Amino acid sequence: MRGPTMSLKMGTVLFSILGTAFGLDLISSGQKQLPPEGGAPRDFKIPAGRTFILGNGLKVTLVPYGKVPKATIRFIFRTGAIDEPADRIWISSFVADFLKEGTAAKTAKEIAEAAAGMGAEISSNAGTDISSLGGTVLSEFVSEFIALLADMLRNPAFPESELVRIRANHVRRMAVAKAQPQTLAGAGFMHALYGDHPYGRLFPAEEALKSYSIAAVRKFFEDRFGARRTHLYVAGVFDEKKVEASVRAGLENWRAGAAPAVRLPSPKSKRAVYVLDRPGSVQSTVLIGLPVIHPADKDFIALQVTDALLGSSFASRITSNIREDKGYTYAPSSALQTHYRDAAWYEQADVSTEVTGAALKEIFFEIDRLGREAPPPEELKGIQANFAGLFVLQNATPGGIISQLNGVELHGLGKDYLAGYVRNVLKVAPADVQRMAKSHLRSKDMTIYIVGDLAKIRGQIAPYGEIVKTDIR
Repeated sequence: MRGPTMSLKMGTVLFSILGTAFGLDLISSGQKQLPPEGGAPRDFKIPAGRTFILGNGLKVTLVPYGKVPKATIRFIFRTGAIDEPADRIWISSFVADFLKEGTAAKTAKEIAEAAAGMGAEISSNAGTDISSLGGTVLSEFVSEFIALLADMLRNPAFPESELVRIRANHVRRMAVAKAQPQTLAGAGFMHALYGDHPYGRLFPAEEALKSYSIAAVRKFFEDRFGARRTHLYVAGVFDEKKVEASVRAGLENWRAGAAPAVRLPSPKSKRAVYVLDRPGSVQSTVLIGLPVIHPADKDFIALQVTDALLGSSFASRITSNIREDKGYTYAPSSALQTHYRDAAWYEQADVSTEVTGAALKEIFFEIDRLGREAPPPEELKGIQANFAGLFVLQNATPGGIISQLNGVELHGLGKDYLAGYVRNVLKVAPADVQRMAKSHLRSKDMTIYIVGDLAKIRGQIAPYGEIVKTDIR
C-alpha cells in the first residue's frame, strides 16, 4: 500500500493485447489453430515538444498532441513516501488531500466548481517516489486551469477544520486495505525485502495516523514541495504562447525549495517462507519474488520481455500452468515493481488452501525451466508482438505520453529510450530470455510471503524454506 492506495501494481507491466501468435481452441476444428499473423509493431513516435526551465528551477514540458480539443496538465513532484519519516507514514497522502481543500482566496468548493466550469476535475495523488497534481481540461481553458493549480501550490490553506475528516478517511482506507489478503501480502512482501526503508514501510500505526497535526502536514509540504522538485507537463491541444505566459505568471515566483533527496534502498532476499496466519481462510495468497536490476540497467527491457513470457501476460507460462492446466487459481500474475534506481520482481496468486504447496511447486518449475531452456522463437515472437503493441497503445493519449516522459526522466533513461523501445523489445532473443531468468530470477534466492491458514498449509510449504510467522506492522 502506498498512501492509502495499493502500489504493488504501480510498476505497470505491459502485456498482451495486440499479438496474434497465440493459439485459440476452435470448436469447429477441434484443434489448436493460430490466427493470421499481424503486422510488425511500429516504433513509438514521440510527439515534438519543448522543455524550458524557470529561474526558480521549475521544469516545464509542452507537448502538442492530437486533435481532440483537450489537454492534460500534470505537476509531478519528486517527493512522496520516500521522504516520509518512520513516524509519519502516509503524511504525503495527507498533503495530497489537503491541496484540494482551498487556498488563501478560494474554498475547496470554489476550486472544484472552477475546475468543473473548465471541463476538468482536479486529481491529487501521493506515490512512492513521486506525487502529482493536475487534470484534463478543455483546450480553451488550459491557461486558466494552470493558474488555478498554481494558486493551489503557492497559497494552500490547509484548513484545520478538515483535519478530522481527512484523518478519518485515512483510518478507514487503512482498515479496508488490511481486510484484503492481496494488500496484506504485498505489504508483507515489501517489508521482507526492504525492511525499514520507506519502500518497506507501507502501513502506519493507527495511533500515529491519528496524531498527525496540521502543522506536521504543512511542514512536510513546505519542506518537500518546491520548484526544484517539480516538473510541469502539458500535453494535448493548447495555445503554446498563452500556456507559457500563464506558467510564468503563476509560478515564476514560487519558492525554489530543496533539491530531491536520494535515499537508495539495500533490499535483500533469501529463501524463506513468511506467513501471515489467517485461521479459517479457504485460500492462500502467495507472493514470490526478489530484488532485480532497475530500469536504467541495459538488460531491463530484456527482463521485461522475460517477465511477460513467464508471468505477466495472459498467455504466460505460469498462468497457463496454474490457471489453465491445473485450475489452482483464477488470475495469477507477475510484475516488475519499480522505484528510483531499484526494482523487484514478483509473482502473485490466490490459490485454494489445499493446493498451496502444489502451486509453489509449479511456479518454481516454470521459473527454473526458463533458466535452463531458452524459449522457442515462435513463443517469444508472440509475446514480443503483444508487449510492443500494447506499449504503443497505452501511450496514445496525452496522459500516457506524460507518464512515459516522466518515467524516462525519473530513471535517467535518455532521450532516445522511448523512440527505440519497440525496436529493442523485438531484438530480445531466446538466449537473452534464458539469461535473464538464470541471472536475475534465481529461485533459490526468492522470498515467499503467504497470507493463509498456517495450520493447514504448514506441511505443504515446509519444503520451501524456513517458516517465519509474521504480522503486518
